Amino acid sequence: MRQLRNGVFSLNGREWSLLVACILAIIVFSVASPYYATSGNAGTVLRNSIELLLVGLGMMLLLAMGGIDVSVGVVMGLAAIGVGRALGAGVDPVLTAFVGPLTGALLGLLTAAVIVLGRVPAIVGTLGLLGVYRTAIFVLLGGQWLSGLPTGLTLLLGTTILGLPVAAWVIALAYLAVWIALRRTPFGLHLLAIGNSEEKARLSGIPVVKIRFATFIVSGALTGLAATFYVANYRNVEMTVGSTLALDAIAAVVLGGTSILGGRCSLVGTVLGVLLLRILQNGLLLTGVPSLWQPVVTGSLLIGVLGFEVLSNRLSLSRLGWASK
Repeated sequence: MRQLRNGVFSLNGREWSLLVACILAIIVFSVASPYYATSGNAGTVLRNSIELLLVGLGMMLLLAMGGIDVSVGVVMGLAAIGVGRALGAGVDPVLTAFVGPLTGALLGLLTAAVIVLGRVPAIVGTLGLLGVYRTAIFVLLGGQWLSGLPTGLTLLLGTTILGLPVAAWVIALAYLAVWIALRRTPFGLHLLAIGNSEEKARLSGIPVVKIRFATFIVSGALTGLAATFYVANYRNVEMTVGSTLALDAIAAVVLGGTSILGGRCSLVGTVLGVLLLRILQNGLLLTGVPSLWQPVVTGSLLIGVLGFEVLSNRLSLSRLGWASK
């Protein structure tokens, strides 16, 4: 268990490689486009990373546990509708800010009930819920955008504290809370143990059901929090909200070093994976590549990383086989 814990938090070659990749991508796009290396565009990249940093944090926990949730995009959409409706009804912006996380947590609870209690594989269960939630978005919006929302939430979350925007503080606190939970409480060891082998974790006396429920709820709350910032930033909710969010979150987290098979995660890697993904997407857009191709780039990165991990695992097993001889 000690080895697992250290593997989560120590910097390794993956994180350094991602940092170098971010720097190289910035240099390449700065040369390719005169509009890239500007303070305004840097702000755009960071703003576009807010929702993915929060959703990616929840996805990291799910993958480390050996789970997954491909419905996070529509969960954010439903939470965003709740936030938008509250704003439109004149609810105080401070109270409205909690509507998103609460809605996300409730949807996470529903997801956990389907998967954990129903014993449905996570990929199958969340695919089913994706269809249900997507239809719910269509019904709630009536086929129209929710637009022209009041500016109260935008002004609230757009303020700065000690020179940093509220979003930066919220994201930092979210990552700090997860770091403490993983490093300083039994939750972290239990989560990774379940990701390595759920059956062995259960036989060891780990409360598997409670940990799995808690992780889905936390992931849902983080996705709902992302919805709060989404509404504050754009002041509308469109029909296709979050359509590529699940792909982006999984790609960023896996790119950051979290194992899609469970048992390993990286907070630093998740942040760098999100930034690299957004840097690439923004750079491609400014160099004239249509946004239609962004999912292609994201999917290719995901396939490439997974292929590399499979090849690495095979080489490791091969070496172990030779060593045993």
